[in-house]
Amino acid sequence: MHILYADEAGSAGDAGQQYFVFGGFSVFERQCFWLSQQLDAIAERFNPADPQSVEFHGNPMLTGKGMWRKLPLEQREQTMKDILLVLTDSHPSNRAFGIAIHKASVSPADPVEYAFEQLASRFDKYLGRLHKSGDTHRGIIVFDKTTYEATLQGLANGFRSIGHRWGVVRNLAEVPLFLDSKASRLVQLADMIAYALFRHYERGDSRFFSLIEKRFDSQGGICHGLYHHKEVSQPALTTTSESP
Repeated sequence: MHILYADEAGSAGDAGQQYFVFGGFSVFERQCFWLSQQLDAIAERFNPADPQSVEFHGNPMLTGKGMWRKLPLEQREQTMKDILLVLTDSHPSNRAFGIAIHKASVSPADPVEYAFEQLASRFDKYLGRLHKSGDTHRGIIVFDKTTYEATLQGLANGFRSIGHRWGVVRNLAEVPLFLDSKASRLVQLADMIAYALFRHYERGDSRFFSLIEKRFDSQGGICHGLYHHKEVSQPALTTTSESP
């Protein structure tokens, strides 16, 4: 099975933020253990006796909250980069996915629903390409626990039965699952990817995004895994097609 670990960044209801983002990565099930092991090794730097007590989240790490407060900014930044490099340096089949929605540009539509439609359809198209090449494994999306859980599960059910704007989802085995990020290093990695995207589009800060930019799903020189719904009056920093 192919698993898309995903998380959100930004708040759909915060008027002080322009963007709402979903970000994450797809990994074949046999790769999960090795990626988690590498992330555990990074956590051991901070608590060798109990690495599971160290949780990676982009915002508190960069701003120096909680356990990260005692560490200098340079060390926190490097740790965030090392976490993202676990994806960058991993097997080529591991693909990043990201959806950045300029909220005012889709208003009055719900940016969460808009973003999830893009994420689910692009992951489904990726799985469809794999199916045509002989890899018939289905996929599932695993999110961090979120207040949008009921919304996303309802949308996923609709995509599989009624369809979305570009067709019917055919390659997902189940509605999204939701995990507590404390229990999953790979959800924590998804959080870091989502935060890198949010910093890139919301703040024009590309120091983290630049590390993963080439890992977004692409084929034949076309990037399918990254979608930026931009403010109409401004050029996109990264451009992909409206549809998957």
